[in-house]
Amino acid sequence: MSRDLPPGLRAALSGLAEGRALNDLKRQHGAVSNHYRAGGASSGIIASDARALAYALARLPATYAACRSVLDRLDAAWDGPPFSSVLDIGCGPGTALMAAVAQFPQIETLIGLDHNPAFLALAGQLLGAAGRGDPALIHGDLSRGLPAEAADLVIASYALVELQPETVPDVVMRAWALTRQALVLVEPGTPTGFQRIAMARHHLVSAGARILAPCPHDNACPMAGDDWCHFSVRLARSRTHRHLKGAAVPFEDERFSYLVAVRAPAGANRSPRILAPPRHQKGASHFRLCTGERLEEVVIPSRDAAHKRLKRLEWGDIFEKDGN
Repeated sequence: MSRDLPPGLRAALSGLAEGRALNDLKRQHGAVSNHYRAGGASSGIIASDARALAYALARLPATYAACRSVLDRLDAAWDGPPFSSVLDIGCGPGTALMAAVAQFPQIETLIGLDHNPAFLALAGQLLGAAGRGDPALIHGDLSRGLPAEAADLVIASYALVELQPETVPDVVMRAWALTRQALVLVEPGTPTGFQRIAMARHHLVSAGARILAPCPHDNACPMAGDDWCHFSVRLARSRTHRHLKGAAVPFEDERFSYLVAVRAPAGANRSPRILAPPRHQKGASHFRLCTGERLEEVVIPSRDAAHKRLKRLEWGDIFEKDGN
């Protein structure tokens, strides 16, 4: 499955950029990027349609790819009723909403919540251009409550990292209260992003949530020390994308951490997950796994009957030694 932007969304972004000088958009993106690197939030820098568009052109392809990767893993493991509604808290330009309707076309009700008017306006434009011009886009501050109705699927992507750490548990539990079936959290694949995910996981499990992914268990997280759980997705870069980021290579690797918590039982498949790129060496393949009780290094010799199948597995996949 492709995690690149669908043609309609790609065309909508290109259309909004028409008539704008690329070098000006690049300067706008530079200001936004420097602000984020300094720990700032979007409200402190994205106050115009030009800056919102510059951010979307540079970052939306990667955050969309990460969200689509996570939703694909939810889709593969979910055995509950189909999702008919989605709520995206901290929706920005509507990235996770667009990923959700691409993954689950049966979704009819779209709700987005964000504190930034420039992002909400852009989300409305992009969703409209992509043929989903009926979302409820709500202005609201995550740290001051979530003025939205419940939804089957609730998503917070790249939103918790903008909050003060002490406010994360409250926001997560408010989001869980609005979740009918599944809650999806996606954060940058950095130590800070994982810390937010780990904090959210602790509070959700304490409240009775079941963890569907990436963890194959509801036990305490075995990750310790300077280690952190994260994954990666590769996406193609357009010419505009490369120009804004000053990049030469035609692809980008987006690192992300994530969590999927559900109200229904998490299902029978609690197989280990691959936590790092597999290493394929002469005579054997090496896998780093989370087993549910510990982190484990597994070596599969090339003579093993399962080696050929297992060698096709990638970072983030479920590891089933005796699978078909």
